[in-house]
Amino acid sequence: MAGSANSSVSDASLTIRGAATSGEARPKGVRRGDAIRDLKKRDNYTNFRHIAFVYLVIALSIGLTIWSYGAVAEAGLGWWWNIPMTLLCIAVIGASQHQFGGVIHEGTHFILFENKTLNELVSDWLGGFPIYTSTFQYRLHHLAHHQFINDPLRDPDWAQLNESGHDLDFPITHFEMLKELGKQLWLPNLFRYMIVRARYSALGTDNNPYMDREHKGERLPTLMGVIYAVSAPAAAVTLIKLGHGAWAFPALGVMTAAAVAYFYFLDEEKLPHAHVETVISHRTTNISRILFMAILYSALTGIEVAGWGPAWAYFGLLWILPLFTAFPLFMIMRQWVQHGNADRGRYTNTRVFLVNPFIRYAVFPFGMDYHLPHHVFASVPHYKLKGLHELLLQDPEYRDKGIVVEGYFNSPHGNADDRNPTVIEVLGEKYAPEAGGNVYVDTDTLEYAKVSGAAAISRESEASLRDGT
Repeated sequence: MAGSANSSVSDASLTIRGAATSGEARPKGVRRGDAIRDLKKRDNYTNFRHIAFVYLVIALSIGLTIWSYGAVAEAGLGWWWNIPMTLLCIAVIGASQHQFGGVIHEGTHFILFENKTLNELVSDWLGGFPIYTSTFQYRLHHLAHHQFINDPLRDPDWAQLNESGHDLDFPITHFEMLKELGKQLWLPNLFRYMIVRARYSALGTDNNPYMDREHKGERLPTLMGVIYAVSAPAAAVTLIKLGHGAWAFPALGVMTAAAVAYFYFLDEEKLPHAHVETVISHRTTNISRILFMAILYSALTGIEVAGWGPAWAYFGLLWILPLFTAFPLFMIMRQWVQHGNADRGRYTNTRVFLVNPFIRYAVFPFGMDYHLPHHVFASVPHYKLKGLHELLLQDPEYRDKGIVVEGYFNSPHGNADDRNPTVIEVLGEKYAPEAGGNVYVDTDTLEYAKVSGAAAISRESEASLRDGT
C-alpha cells in the first residue's frame, strides 16, 4: 500500500531482548541475527568525519557572513544590506546546532563511538557543551522517550511539549499545521520552547521515570552552571565596554576558579541520582563544562582585546540568536512529525522520512530521517540505518505496518496515485491511529547502558503496559 514501509523482523535470534508488548506479538524471527549484529557494530573513527563536516559548515557560514559585513562596509552600503546574509547564516547555524543535537543523540545511545569514554567525551565537548547541554542529562530524557514511546505519563517528550505549549491535537489538517508553524515566527514561542526543553534535556527534571526519586539531590548545582554561563560573559563584555578589557581575563579566571572549586568540593549526594549510571562522573562533567565555557569566553575576549573584531557581538548574533530561534524551530519541525498522530505500536510509533538534503540536514540530523528502524533497533549507528531499513523490509509486519513519507510540504512525485504521503499529510485524519492500538515498551533501548535501578525501571515498564491497555 502507498506509504507502507514495505517491513517486521524475524530470525530465531532476532527476538527483541527485553522488549515488552501488550496486544502485539513479538516479531517472528527472520534469521538475520548476524546481519543485525553487524549493523550494530560501532568503531572509534567514522563519526569524526561526520562531526568535522558540521564544523566545516559552521566555519564557512560564520566566516562568509563576517566577510560579507566587511564587503558591505567597504562598498559604503547601508547596514540593511547585511540582513539577507545574516538571516541565511542564522538558518544554517541553527541547522548545524541541531546537528550537534544529532551528535549527542548518537552519544546518548553509546553509538557515536565504540569506546564508551571516547563516546562520552566527544559527545560532550564537540556536541553538547557548544549548545549548553551534556550527554548524560539528555540520555535520561531520551532513553526514557525510547522506552516509553508515546506514553503520555512517562515519555518526557510528551511532558516537555505540553509544558511549553507546543503539543498539538492530532490529527491535524495542512492548514492547521502551517498555522502552528507560523506561530513559531513569534519569537517568544521559540524562547519558551527552548527554556522548557533545556529543563528537560539539559538540566534535568524530577518527573523523569529514570530519576531516583529517593535521592533527588539539590537544585543549586544545576543553577551554579547556569549562573556561570550567564554571568561570566556579562562580566567580560561589561569590562570590555568600559575600556578595561585586560581586566576581563582575571575576572574570568576568578569566576572559573570559584565554579570549578564549587563542583570539586561538592558532596556527590547533593547531585541528582538516576537509575542509569554515568560513564563520567557528574563532578567531572560539570567541571569540564565550566572549563569549556571558560576557554570559549577567554578566546572571544582575547579577540576583542587584540582589536581583531567584535567577537562577542558576532557570538551573540551568529550563535546565541540561532540557539533560541532557528535551532528550536528545526527541533519543533522534527518533534511534531516523528511521533505525532502515531500510537504506541512497535512499527507504528514513528516513520521513515525521505526529504531533500537541506531538510535532512536541518530537521533530521544524524539519521533521524530513518526514525522507524532507529526505534526498532536503537543500537544501530546512524550511518547504517538505511541498511537496517532495507533489511527490515524483508519482514512482512514491518513492511505492512511501517510508513514511509516523502517530502515535507510537497511530494516530489506530484499527485501520482501511488506516491507516499508527505510529512504533513501523514499527520492528518487518513493516517490517524485506531483507538485501542498496540502498546510496546522498549527496554532494549538500555542495551549499552549500565543500570543500577533495574527493579524500579521494570515497575515503570509494567505500569506503562497496564496504562496503555
